[in-house]
Amino acid sequence: MAAGNRTRRDDLRRRLGQNFLLPRSAEQFVRDAGISPGDLVVEIGAGSGSVTRVLAETGADVIAVEVDAAWAAHLRHQMAGPAAESRGGSGEGRVTIVHSDFLSFRLPSRPFRVVGSLPFSGTTAILHRLFDDPSACLERADLVVQYEVARKRTARPPTSLNSTVWAPWWDMRLGKRLPAEVFRPVPSVDAGVITVTRRNPPLLPTSMAREFEAFVRDNWPFGQ
Repeated sequence: MAAGNRTRRDDLRRRLGQNFLLPRSAEQFVRDAGISPGDLVVEIGAGSGSVTRVLAETGADVIAVEVDAAWAAHLRHQMAGPAAESRGGSGEGRVTIVHSDFLSFRLPSRPFRVVGSLPFSGTTAILHRLFDDPSACLERADLVVQYEVARKRTARPPTSLNSTVWAPWWDMRLGKRLPAEVFRPVPSVDAGVITVTRRNPPLLPTSMAREFEAFVRDNWPFGQ
């Protein structure tokens, strides 16, 4: 699209990295995540709601976080009323739409899971938000990220500073590769799924997180 023909929504979409999974791929993504009724799930970047609607059918309690006010309002309308109730699967779960930047969103104080198709430009900051503090109540995260990022973060042994810092508390596994064509708009690169689970038991006590990070940073010879 020529720059002169772009609308304000087009510019916002580009700035926020809005590329949404098509319904069939969203359904498979949630199915592979193994969400159970009663789980507390935080969804990052709910966007058009393709993943949110499938999460609602699992019976989980879903907190869908969306930074774009227009999409957040759209989702509140979609997920309210009889139509949403008919999609509710077991009927036990609830969906709450939160208009917020995930980086400033207050994480739950009880065990929770995270599901999300992350904006490629914001992936690193979101991963830091999720994994820097192993004392948080996060149990598992299923995330769609740029494929090369997925490969980098799940390398064994870790080949990056951040992955090494997180390794004592989080186990990162590479899942399916998602071709660019399963998103709308279509991005320029493929994506991949990473599944991150809390180690039980951890390799180090959570109280050592800052000390271990400082040690790794002081001795790391390469990049991030």
